[in-house]
Amino acid sequence: MDDESWALSPNTRKPLPELIEDKIRSLIKSGKFKAGDRLPTEPELAQRMAVARSSLRTALQRLQLQGVVEVMRGRGWYVRSTDLSEHDEPLVFDRRVGDADLMEVRIALETTAASLAATRATQGELDDIAKLAKLHQSASIDDKDELLQTDEDFHAAVVRASHNELLDQLYRSLVPQLRGYRRNSYSTSEVHVRSANDHNQVTWFLKRRDEGGARAAMATHLLGLYNDLAAQTGTPAGERATLTTYALEDEPHWRRE
Repeated sequence: MDDESWALSPNTRKPLPELIEDKIRSLIKSGKFKAGDRLPTEPELAQRMAVARSSLRTALQRLQLQGVVEVMRGRGWYVRSTDLSEHDEPLVFDRRVGDADLMEVRIALETTAASLAATRATQGELDDIAKLAKLHQSASIDDKDELLQTDEDFHAAVVRASHNELLDQLYRSLVPQLRGYRRNSYSTSEVHVRSANDHNQVTWFLKRRDEGGARAAMATHLLGLYNDLAAQTGTPAGERATLTTYALEDEPHWRRE
């Protein structure tokens, strides 16, 4: 495929990652890539488009959240679906909607997804979730892009395992809005360790088909991030969401034993 076909649109009103996303979508729509096809490597794509790999990675992550492409560790990026009519652009929320508001909705979505996944996930999906938890745990603390990607891969897998398409669509629209803050949250090794341990806790309950346990573990995990964010924005403790906000006990049973 010649480099000319990879030329980006001259539209300068859109951010560069969105222009890259548009180009990849157009190549898929034109039939140059079919479902199951492997895309060129990231360095090759970046060279053909004359863009930085960071912008390319952002575009691929957006397409991944829309269900258009998927990444296979050690193998690269693959086209997941060519029916782009099913994959709308992520919702763009009003700028007045703060990260804390988005996190409260995210927690509601993901706790529900975890409960559903505990009963609906296939054994293959549970195995994949466990593998993704290990990949996040082994990610380098010095590589924030890897930390963010492995974290998002884990959460997206849990949501997909809920087998609720609308919930999945809402989640994929929400996550990109929080990516900037989420990436910057990996400021210390303690944050990574806490995140990895929480992922393992969610996986443990999912494997045991424990709806309540999976829901509580996911809520506890995400509330840690939420409380860090609320503290930074000065939200009074009395106004913050808690475990009881999501119809859970004040303390999960495993924390009282």
